[in-house]
Amino acid sequence: MKTLSARHARRAVLAAILLLLPLVLQSLGHHWVRVADTSLLYVMLALGLNVVVGYAGLLDLGYVAFYALGAYLFALLTSPHLTDHFAWIAALFPNGLHTPWWVTIPLGAALAAILGILLGAPTLRLRGDYLAVVTLGFGEIVRLLVINLGHPVNITHGAQGLGLIDPVRILGVDLGQPLVVAGHEVASVTLYYYLFLTLVLITIVICQRLQDSRIGRAWMAIRDDETAARSMGINTRNLKLLAFGVGASFGGITGAMFAAFQGFVSPEAFSLNESVLIVAMVVFGGMGHIPGVVLGAVLLAALPEMLRYVVGPLQAATNGQLDAGVVRPLLIALAMIVTMLWRSSGLWPAPDKTQAPGSTGHSM
Repeated sequence: MKTLSARHARRAVLAAILLLLPLVLQSLGHHWVRVADTSLLYVMLALGLNVVVGYAGLLDLGYVAFYALGAYLFALLTSPHLTDHFAWIAALFPNGLHTPWWVTIPLGAALAAILGILLGAPTLRLRGDYLAVVTLGFGEIVRLLVINLGHPVNITHGAQGLGLIDPVRILGVDLGQPLVVAGHEVASVTLYYYLFLTLVLITIVICQRLQDSRIGRAWMAIRDDETAARSMGINTRNLKLLAFGVGASFGGITGAMFAAFQGFVSPEAFSLNESVLIVAMVVFGGMGHIPGVVLGAVLLAALPEMLRYVVGPLQAATNGQLDAGVVRPLLIALAMIVTMLWRSSGLWPAPDKTQAPGSTGHSM
């Protein structure tokens, strides 16, 4: 009972911190709330990729493609771009598309899942480095496709991106505008924080249920030894496709939220560096372990902004001879290298369930 009470107390304290955090950060400036919002988006991306990499053991370096698909789908269905460039769409929707979020988000998740399955189907026989190369190429193909679909038929506006994207509106509340509650103004970035926090919690619950289900255990069996899993009667083909589809759907939802939050999307936001960063979050935190993945995503998303306060004094001390654009990535890389040498399984790896409780690991 004491253990249960202590656990409930810790959860209550954590919930209070998460709820009050944006209000405290808002007093310091909207920039830090935006950092928290971006961190939550990366948490959703990392949890989605963790289904593919951490549970099923499939190295996916093209995950950013599903992120881009969700973002561009939301942008096209809520911005005036299609009605401005296609007369027949303008005739059908004289007041503009302005598709509600409860249509665009499920649609983005469904299309991303279909794209994930289409990616997984031809790569079922590939493993390790070969799978990584194919998925990496897939991510770059999608990015280049988005750039080149601006001409001759202007679908994505090419490298210039899409703007004037509608914000999310829930129960008549426009998250793109400040909200006055009891005489206090709650900023737009704070409203989005609570939306993203809700989505993160839903994602965690889904991932936890998947992990503890028969499907999750089958994914982990495939990850540990695919040949042994197949010999035990596990349908490795369908389960791999399911992992690709489920993970991609989380990426599509996050992309839609990113587009609504930013109000603008462009191909440069979905580069190879983003895919590598999301994979690094999963590995850095601890593959297959939800708390570790969340920790890794928050640290790697927020660390660049925190390092501004380290690099700034260094630049002043060297009369501006240090380039912040070089020093910050260097410090992040050094921190990751030292951490991975110290804890090769990640900052917060999954507990070893093969070892009995209280066992020291030494044989008699």
